[in-house]
Amino acid sequence: MRRNGFIGAARPLRTRLMLAAFFATLIAGALIKSTALSQGPSESLNERFQRMSRDAETKGLAEPYKGITRNGQVEPGLFAIRSTGVSTEPVRKAAEALLMALTPEQRAKTMFPVGDPEWRKWMNQHFYLRQGVSFKEMNDTQREAAFGLLRVALSAKGLKLTRDIMRLNYTLGELNNNDFVQYGEWLYYITVMGKPSAKEPWGFQLDGHHAIINYFVLGDQVVMTPFFAGSEPVIATSGKYKGTAVLQDEQAKGLAMVNVLKDEQRKKAILNFSKTGNNNLTEAFKDNVVLDYAGVKVSEFSAAQRQQMIELISMYVDNMDDGHAPVKMDEVRRHLDNTWFAWIGGTQPGGVFYYRIHSPVILIEFDHQTPANLRHLASDPRAPNPQHIHCVVRTPNGDDYGKDLLRQHYLEHPHSPQPSGF
Repeated sequence: MRRNGFIGAARPLRTRLMLAAFFATLIAGALIKSTALSQGPSESLNERFQRMSRDAETKGLAEPYKGITRNGQVEPGLFAIRSTGVSTEPVRKAAEALLMALTPEQRAKTMFPVGDPEWRKWMNQHFYLRQGVSFKEMNDTQREAAFGLLRVALSAKGLKLTRDIMRLNYTLGELNNNDFVQYGEWLYYITVMGKPSAKEPWGFQLDGHHAIINYFVLGDQVVMTPFFAGSEPVIATSGKYKGTAVLQDEQAKGLAMVNVLKDEQRKKAILNFSKTGNNNLTEAFKDNVVLDYAGVKVSEFSAAQRQQMIELISMYVDNMDDGHAPVKMDEVRRHLDNTWFAWIGGTQPGGVFYYRIHSPVILIEFDHQTPANLRHLASDPRAPNPQHIHCVVRTPNGDDYGKDLLRQHYLEHPHSPQPSGF
């Protein structure tokens, strides 16, 4: 059971949607089929989703949060409470405006304590039943307030990416016989953790199919991970949003990166030329993954290759607002020599592949996935294809969700209520 941080009322465990994220290499469609075969004959679709969600949360949150590490041990001293010189006032005001626009009932189900396990309860899959208030149930004024929050929290690029993912979720509904119960543009939920404040820690989360934003704020510092962006399809070739496309630059520039490597560098970077399944390792409920560095180390790169790597990382970081993205990139540059680039799959245009960028302060995964909700249109429903992409950005060593900053804040301010969910 969870508690709402404002009214203190007991809440039922948030119903969510999915088993698949626990084994990133398994085919999502196979999991769905397996679950469907195991359900009782009288179990409704919603009941099945609730059961799957409870199982996912029970398993995924069995351990307290530690963070993604390379060897099971958090590397200390990487993150510090400090002034960035970049105001978070616009985000605070936008969050307050959204909360004021909600009804008391909507506000009650949207707000949680800043240290609540609610942060960790996100999932990419469409059938994850979510907490908070959805864009679908908002009126026009509330929806504009919600977009107002995203508009100041994200860059123009990040906002466009998020909106286009939402639009492509509508396209997915069109491609499934106009199924807008399971898929749709407005099936995205917002929760707020803590009370928006200029000094105290707080944040918000956007959670929906292929779009997850965790946005933690402490003073003028921001942590925007875990961040998830994906789509199936990634290009709409028909329908209401024909021509909408996402993640094409991340795909092209990743491919360009591997192809500028010298032979010896490529031998280290390419872990496997064969890609037959899903390779992402740090999606939902993978907060404590132990993942060692692999591939080629950026310290071996030429100056031109290093600059190309910086530009590739920037493509992901630049989804943050224009002020805080450079702050994060400064952090990335300080650890550039200890950044690793790994690759799985082919290196020719049109091929399928996975790549990972990993340092003490950032982890990025890009993956061409097997068909999940468009298997009926795939030439090979078991093989990864470029029309289904997942991207994840993480902050290793304990600072996803701003957890390390929050920990330090409570050490400095023991009078403050201690957070739960660690």
